[in-house]
Amino acid sequence: MINRYFTTFLSILISISAFSQHERHRSMISGKVVSSDKEVVDFATVYLKGTNYGSSTNEKGIYHLYAPAGEYTLVVSAIGYTTVEKNIELKSGERMKENVTIAPQITELDEVTVTTSGVSRVNKSAFNAVAIDAKNLHNSTQSLSDALTKVPGLKLREAGGVGSDIVLSLDGFTGKHIKLFIDGVPQEGVGSSFGLNNIPINFADRIEVYRGVVPVGFGTDALGGVINIVTNKSRRSWFLDASYSYASFNTHKSYVNFGKTLKNGFTYEINAFQNYSDNSYYVNTPVEEFYEGGGSSINTDKIERVKRFHDNYHNEAVIGKVGFVDKKWADRFMIGVAYSRMYKEIQTGVVQKVVFGEKYRKGNSLMPSLEYRKRNVFVKNLDVALTLNYNRNFTNNVDTATYRYNWRGEKISQKGRKGEQSYQDIRSNNDNWNTTFTANYHIGTIHTFTLNHVMNAFHRENKNSVTVDESNTIAKQTRKNITGLSYRLMPSEHWNLSVFGKSYNQFNAGPVSASTSGTDNYVRLKNTVSSMGYGVAGTYFILSGLQAKLSYEKAYRLPTNEELFGDEDLELGKIGLKPEKSDNLNLNLSYNQQFGKHGLYVEGGLIYRNTSDYIYRSIETTSNRSYGSYSNYGSVETKGYNISARYSYSHWVSVGGNFTQMDVRDHVKTTQTGQESLTYGARMPNLPYRFANSDVSFYWRNLWKKGNTLIVTYDNLYVYSFPLYSEVLGAVETKEIVPTQFSHNLAITYSLKKGRYNVSFECKNFTNERLYDNFSLQKAGRAFYGKVRVYFGGR
Repeated sequence: MINRYFTTFLSILISISAFSQHERHRSMISGKVVSSDKEVVDFATVYLKGTNYGSSTNEKGIYHLYAPAGEYTLVVSAIGYTTVEKNIELKSGERMKENVTIAPQITELDEVTVTTSGVSRVNKSAFNAVAIDAKNLHNSTQSLSDALTKVPGLKLREAGGVGSDIVLSLDGFTGKHIKLFIDGVPQEGVGSSFGLNNIPINFADRIEVYRGVVPVGFGTDALGGVINIVTNKSRRSWFLDASYSYASFNTHKSYVNFGKTLKNGFTYEINAFQNYSDNSYYVNTPVEEFYEGGGSSINTDKIERVKRFHDNYHNEAVIGKVGFVDKKWADRFMIGVAYSRMYKEIQTGVVQKVVFGEKYRKGNSLMPSLEYRKRNVFVKNLDVALTLNYNRNFTNNVDTATYRYNWRGEKISQKGRKGEQSYQDIRSNNDNWNTTFTANYHIGTIHTFTLNHVMNAFHRENKNSVTVDESNTIAKQTRKNITGLSYRLMPSEHWNLSVFGKSYNQFNAGPVSASTSGTDNYVRLKNTVSSMGYGVAGTYFILSGLQAKLSYEKAYRLPTNEELFGDEDLELGKIGLKPEKSDNLNLNLSYNQQFGKHGLYVEGGLIYRNTSDYIYRSIETTSNRSYGSYSNYGSVETKGYNISARYSYSHWVSVGGNFTQMDVRDHVKTTQTGQESLTYGARMPNLPYRFANSDVSFYWRNLWKKGNTLIVTYDNLYVYSFPLYSEVLGAVETKEIVPTQFSHNLAITYSLKKGRYNVSFECKNFTNERLYDNFSLQKAGRAFYGKVRVYFGGR
């Protein structure tokens, strides 16, 4: 027995001794991996070429690697960066420090040279996604919505000038099919001040656009895609970014952003912006003639050029955040509050022939928020992110006029009738709660699991101070829960594959008339829906620079608050709407390569959608008043493609463009009565189906003085004519068609001292073309813009 214990003890000593001898002959190499713009590169792969010795960088870009003494080639690679190789020599028992700087790969995307890691990672993901580097657009007069028009397959549709409602069209899907996020947080119910056409371009660091199939991490029910505005979260010393612009139609826009991060990690940041415009541009329209005694008539064949006279808009917003970064207990912990207010005069209804002279809307919003992010929580490689926000906003729709107006601004008495559309002074108190939780678990660099849950709750109460409306006594409510789980396999930089599933649940409650007239005896109707979706996305680099992407999703979209309840003014809701269901398929092929000073980027994509219970917006006329309304449509099929290309030469010139063709067609063969549908195979009305844009930019660097740059840019937008209503119903001579449009813009920007001082001038639609959108609402003609911007501090 003693001999056995002694033999075991001796074996342990020999093993420890051998291990110690082995360790003395091993060496360690460590260091930090950063990008050429001094940003930390996390999850980079670091290994010794031709061996099994390797590791990956942590969230601070640090790596540690052990290997026997000898001469090696150290290889560092990361998605979105060029691979770096270094010859090193490890000496027995010694520690070696080797920091590595890697350069982002350069991608020409539209009018921007994309070099940041975030942009490259999005472009190289398995999902059909592109990203726009917004930093190079900060000196322009563009809004976020303007920048998005360069994305293939995306069309922006506006109902008028500054502050007007906008509708996005992406690969055949429109409006509510496309969801907006800021830093991964859904923006449902935040108010019009934070609409894409009101947020200045300087607010964003980059803009990500996911078309069709959407990653689980967004936790959304978008059928058409996602637009994610990513702000600058890098640790910066004191900075100030301020700009002011003035434009035609008495338009004023300003923006200021400043903040600081102290050495102990304490940080604060303030964003503030405002927009103001009279929107007093000219439109071409028939004008109703008023007669003495109260009569009127309109000659639809007689077109007059008249100025919009009741379309003033202004909004103001401020966002403050304070917290800590780079602490042991949190990588980022921020408490914020956002306040905004708006005032909007309503010039037209949902169609241009309807004109108002006194109707207006106002509102404000207060939104506290919390953000928490931490990597390696509890266990290594487990990363979590949590966001919470509550939004209390009110909207006041006022329509109490006793007069009726025409497009010349003339008015006549309505003879006892009150309200131009519907007599009201209605205040809507809206409460929105939103929670987003995301957890990522990495097993090495090959396997990643993602769990996401989004909860959104909405509650609205109305009070009309001038009339008694029985429906206003019943609150309007929704609760939405979406949970997603995904797995990503990335065995190499050449290919990766993601599979995912989603669970959708929604509870709705609101007033519904139980009478045959539909105008009284309101009762509270409750409705609960749930669904399961799933999908797969993969990408493969066929050759260097040649990438293929394929994705499929069985997707669902839950009705939005506006579709369910309307806006208490010009939009009518329908609480009984069913979720949309769609099979989405995307195939994308892109080629990106640098040939010395020459850069080439070419991309093409095929899109297929088969959607049932399609939620369709149409125009409904009640008591000679027009409203937007929503309904489920049996089946809609979408087939289409888009192509884009860009060429650049050094830092001197960049030229490119894209073209989109989308066929969105009625796919209902028989009606509910069993008869053959007259509209089967016809295009869905009021949807642009063929459009394109192109641009060219010239750069003169170090002009007149080193560090100064002059940029001249020309761009255009082409939209082919499309039917306003069904193309197969009615006589040919009475069909209303939105005409073909071709607009041109020119911009000049001069930057001094490497972007510290900047001045820009732009002329939009310089040929003064007639431009139309959303049920033939006319947009502004030729307009001039000027902007000055200063920037101080770290970037």
